[in-house]
Amino acid sequence: MMFFKFPQPGLLQYSFLLLLNACLIQALVYTNPNLIKPEYDFVIVGAGAAGNVMANRLTESGKFNVLLIEAGPSNQGLLPSIVPFLAPSIQAIPYAIWNYTTIPQPALDNRTLAYVRGKLLGGSSSINFLTFTRGSDDDFDRWARLTEEPEWSWKNLRQYYLKSEKLVPPADAHDTTHQCNPSFHGNGPIEVSVPTFATDIDGRVISASKELGEEFKFNLDVQSGDMVGISVAQSTIGSTSKRSSSATGYLNSIFQRKNLDILIQTQVTKLLPSNSNSKIPSFQTVQFAQNSTGKIYHTHAKKEVILSAGAINTPQILMLSGIGDRAALTKKGIKPLVDLPDVGQHLQDHPLLLNYFRVNTKNTFDTILRDPHATVNALNQWNTTGEGQFADSLTNSIGFIRLDNSFWNGKVDPSAGPKSGHFEMIFIDGFAALETPAPNTGNFITVNTAVLNPLSRGSVTLASVDPFVFPVIDPGFFTAPLDVSTMVEAVKAVRKFFTASIWNGYVTSRFGTMGDASTDAEIASAARQSVVTIWHPASTAMMSPEHAKWGVVTPKLLVKGTSGLRIVDTSIFPIIPAAHTVGPVYIVAERAADFVKEKWC
Repeated sequence: MMFFKFPQPGLLQYSFLLLLNACLIQALVYTNPNLIKPEYDFVIVGAGAAGNVMANRLTESGKFNVLLIEAGPSNQGLLPSIVPFLAPSIQAIPYAIWNYTTIPQPALDNRTLAYVRGKLLGGSSSINFLTFTRGSDDDFDRWARLTEEPEWSWKNLRQYYLKSEKLVPPADAHDTTHQCNPSFHGNGPIEVSVPTFATDIDGRVISASKELGEEFKFNLDVQSGDMVGISVAQSTIGSTSKRSSSATGYLNSIFQRKNLDILIQTQVTKLLPSNSNSKIPSFQTVQFAQNSTGKIYHTHAKKEVILSAGAINTPQILMLSGIGDRAALTKKGIKPLVDLPDVGQHLQDHPLLLNYFRVNTKNTFDTILRDPHATVNALNQWNTTGEGQFADSLTNSIGFIRLDNSFWNGKVDPSAGPKSGHFEMIFIDGFAALETPAPNTGNFITVNTAVLNPLSRGSVTLASVDPFVFPVIDPGFFTAPLDVSTMVEAVKAVRKFFTASIWNGYVTSRFGTMGDASTDAEIASAARQSVVTIWHPASTAMMSPEHAKWGVVTPKLLVKGTSGLRIVDTSIFPIIPAAHTVGPVYIVAERAADFVKEKWC
């Protein structure tokens, strides 16, 4: 299991209990499927980043009644999900996650990776590490070209970005003039802020960027549409220093709407074709249960079923319903009803690598986490003032970097355009213990590097016809040689970044398996031993032009060869953006909500 390893969990758990009453808000949701109506206008499967947007927007007029079904529990009172700095520790709470693992990855020395997804209200927006980016203008313009649909160009999507997020002041209300640009932000329910707690490396990162020049240029606001450069990180942290998720942003304010029912702790097992004389099957009956041996329930969507179960669960539900590759379904004993070979295929994700460096200071969070009293004090400071170490995520600075043109001699540049990076650098003021246990002594900084335009492709396939058996997940990391080469260049770029004069005497040495690697071949080998996922799975039910034989959904996100069925989540991405994916999901969902209204209003 991969999660951030905080010391002294007993003391932290005790502190959580002290604060729980202050954070607990009971949501008006059902846990008893017997209370669910036999019919709704819309049934939304999955209360994650996309599903909650859809639930909010489709109930706001009062014209439609909507059922939202979530496999996991409520997000309320789950303190590691609320406290920004503790976000990684939520992955140690089994009932709040889909505890997926990949199959062994041949290009990663046959390692099996944890592949965690959120299983609670808010989905992965309630458990992610909070970094927020919307993607570059070029990313969305490429979507428009790939789908042959201008609606997906940035010019036409901008209004939906502005509708989804807003920039709020950090908890300490400091002047953010030189950290972000409010003109690039909107007035939506998702709150985004810059860090409130300054670390030792924040100013050093910006100084190094300005010293080294064009390759690491300073970018005032990563949401400007041009993502390239080093920026102050923006995170989904509200002005009260608590996580802003799709649950807090889109659901909390609508629990009382009489035309919305929310059913939690209940898993959709398949969609059933409706009895119809039409040549195009309609999948508007939803089957669900609370465990593999429990009672099976059904409800019907008069207008549409909207799958927002994510890039892993959405293709699983489709295949269990008879929608997918005909030969593969037949082999599993499932009657194929709609032959869509791309269901579950083309899985894309950003491979992540952790680079560790020893530093000559005691002012990193390593010092706090080794002292139980300091840890509890930091947690209490957050609870009383909203400030301090725990008010921010692990990341105060990020960089989206492009490789020099000489690297692409004889190669095809896979990026969407000059406003998109080839790799990301994520700066962390301490030892980010995701795979490697934190050392007992010393102080460190971590720089994560991620390949942003992976050419490697994977898949999600059925392991069983039992919907409660996890599917087979194969991200296919590093199966494309260019991804390996790009990661090698990213590691070398990080090392170059630390040659800036501001780091003299501060960064003392490299550390760990990657730190010991010097040549390109050694770096590539170390990367195969160390790469993990950044948890950005996408494109397993990809969008394609209306009449294209490839793909799974139309540009309106309707499942091809069916009626009454739409998909709204990361699975529809025609290609993964060079960005953290929660921002693009909100944009897609806001756009999709208007697609639905345009059809039914």
